[in-house]
Amino acid sequence: MNILLIEDNENISNGLKYSLEKEKYHVMVCASIEDTINYLEENNSIDFAVIDVSLPDGNGFDLYQKYIKGKNIPSIFLTARDSEDDIVKGLELGAEDYMTKPFSTRELLARIKRNIMKKQNNTIITIQDISFDLDKMEVSKNNKVIPLTRLEIKILYLLFTNLGRVVRRDYMIEKIWEWTGNDVNDNTVTVYLKRIREKLQTDIIITIKGIGYRIDDVRK
Repeated sequence: MNILLIEDNENISNGLKYSLEKEKYHVMVCASIEDTINYLEENNSIDFAVIDVSLPDGNGFDLYQKYIKGKNIPSIFLTARDSEDDIVKGLELGAEDYMTKPFSTRELLARIKRNIMKKQNNTIITIQDISFDLDKMEVSKNNKVIPLTRLEIKILYLLFTNLGRVVRRDYMIEKIWEWTGNDVNDNTVTVYLKRIREKLQTDIIITIKGIGYRIDDVRK
């Protein structure tokens, strides 16, 4: 899987390249519009693009519209420009997503993975008898939808988009606070995971004592 990372900040590009390559992606980094155009002229095997909007020689929106969109390359804009107009513009141009800096690398990886799966028409992940439809944000057991709260679904989303990897408790606490705005502590995570397990009635969620939770990638 080939990912084109268009980012002029060397610290950010090095960190993302390292994280993406750990996930077994092949990553090409371009630091300018000129570099990107030259690369695209010689390479047609790009599966996904991560595009910074503010580049040293121009605008990432224009780059996408003129040189990337026509190649049907799924893309995420990654930028410090967080105004509503910029976000709407990026999505209206046809990009799959838009993330603002500073950002969570883990969340960016999850969004990339989700959009690649969507391109491959593989947005339903099934582990044992539990299926998670990433498009519908819906969880089912033996084809019967499980009545979960919105927050419970988001917690499961973290686990299903990080199959085989531990989602740390402190990261869950951070995300639950972000989603709800409520005070969250370690016990809050325990309570939510207990409720989710009771509703799923399955043992797919593994507790890594003192660290977090994991769902192993054992798909049907």
